[in-house]
Amino acid sequence: MFERFTKSAREVVEGAVGHAGRTQAPAITEDHLLLSLLDREGTRAASVLAALGVDRRREALEEALAQTRRRGGVSRADAEALAGLGIDVAEIVARVEDVHGNGALATGRGPRRWRPAGRRPFTRGAKGVLERSLRAAVARGDRHIGDEHILLALTIGPGVVADVLAEHGASWADVERVLAADGEGRAKAS
Repeated sequence: MFERFTKSAREVVEGAVGHAGRTQAPAITEDHLLLSLLDREGTRAASVLAALGVDRRREALEEALAQTRRRGGVSRADAEALAGLGIDVAEIVARVEDVHGNGALATGRGPRRWRPAGRRPFTRGAKGVLERSLRAAVARGDRHIGDEHILLALTIGPGVVADVLAEHGASWADVERVLAADGEGRAKAS
């Protein structure tokens, strides 16, 4: 599959590895793939994120990711829905953290496994994103996998990153709409 990745898509994966290394994360996650995409300039994914205004809200995205992870993966929308049922997620998190310490519910934690020095594995979710990027490319009729397909895969998948992107105006439909408009513009220009 990696032979179909464009240079830009490979750089996103390498950037995710770099983000994981800088934060000493035990594995490369979907968060790292998103942060790597946000670092990019001059690519299709970067232009989509700029068109949606997501590139200007990086700090807000990072904070939303951290808060959602702290709540054990419960998105803001889910927390609001639970509040409608009388369940206060913030209170539950506070009580659990009082007993077990800050970040006790944070997702992505767990026992550290032995790994060869210098190598971080990809989480199941990050592997899923890379697999979905192939499906996104095939669905769009593309013969390569670019960083825009990784972005689409992040919005398609279940999980924290997709929820946070949607909360910040980058749902799958939004990304697909911008890519379609960009594709029409490219077709008219040629």
